Amino acid sequence: MRAAAITAYGEPLVVGDFPDPSPGSDGVVLKVEATGICRSDWHAWMGHDLVPRLPHVPGHEMAGTVQAVGDDVTQWRVGDRVTVPFSVGCGVCRSCREGHLNTCDSLFTPGFTHWGSFAELVAIAHADLNLVRIPDPVDSTHAAALGCRFITSYRAVVDRGRIAEGEWLAVHGCGGVGLSAVMIGAAMGARVVAVDISPDALRMASELGAEIVVDASDVDPVQAVRDMTDGGAHVSIDALGNSATAINSILSLRKHGRHVQVGLLLADHATPPIPMDPVIAGELEILGSRGMPATDYPRVFELIETGGVDPTRLVTNTVSLGEASSVLEAMGRFAGVGVTVIDRFE
Repeated sequence: MRAAAITAYGEPLVVGDFPDPSPGSDGVVLKVEATGICRSDWHAWMGHDLVPRLPHVPGHEMAGTVQAVGDDVTQWRVGDRVTVPFSVGCGVCRSCREGHLNTCDSLFTPGFTHWGSFAELVAIAHADLNLVRIPDPVDSTHAAALGCRFITSYRAVVDRGRIAEGEWLAVHGCGGVGLSAVMIGAAMGARVVAVDISPDALRMASELGAEIVVDASDVDPVQAVRDMTDGGAHVSIDALGNSATAINSILSLRKHGRHVQVGLLLADHATPPIPMDPVIAGELEILGSRGMPATDYPRVFELIETGGVDPTRLVTNTVSLGEASSVLEAMGRFAGVGVTVIDRFE
């Protein structure tokens, strides 16, 4: 198979031919038709989120067709169009038994714990529990864009943040996750404030439903959010994963507000100094959010089908496998807006 592998952290991916994977007894092999390039992939490429060993194939936002099926798989057949959460549940551990496949103890994560989807083929374990059938109207490029960023944002805003109609939602960082959160929050009837330092990202946030945009390079984002929301947001999300944005998110809340940490805090940002005085005095909630179980995907597809959201608007660029390195390098400079998807594997 053709794949792009990390052979040295921070160095260009090596594109070449690698052995085809085989399905485990409970797994499948997918023929990848499209795969997103996510900031989480950038963390793996940089060595912030260490992979088991090099060389390693990254990629976790995938859509494609089932090419091979393990002997114990009962729900899927060759040719089925599917996507898969980036956090694959085993179905056996306590977390999975309680319905939280996204926080599985065994931790099978394509692109991180196992080879991922920057490849023509990828092996996925525990297929019956974790594969998600792609509705016919959704093409593979846009299904791939759902795979991490949109799905993660939906859980963060709706399930973890518990956003309600008319509440203020502040989104700190308007990359793929943040822009998804803006769109979803607006669809839920929230009043959305988008915070970023990129004029292009803020412009896109406005187009996707942000009522207010704040240029954090020009003003104090905490004071701006508190002033513009009459005392602070009800829900605030750090969609970037940075000490500054995490702290700003917490400080921009009103009393009894809810901070949701979505962006990965790694490397130098792994242990941000949490401002606990306002957390205690304001009875704030600090919540984590990790992906979403496959069983919850139908709610997102229903929202798409009814016209509540249109994730296709997030995809601003498609590239070949050979261009993935340049996209990852640009992420380190926060260049580009929206979601980039690999849809060609030459």
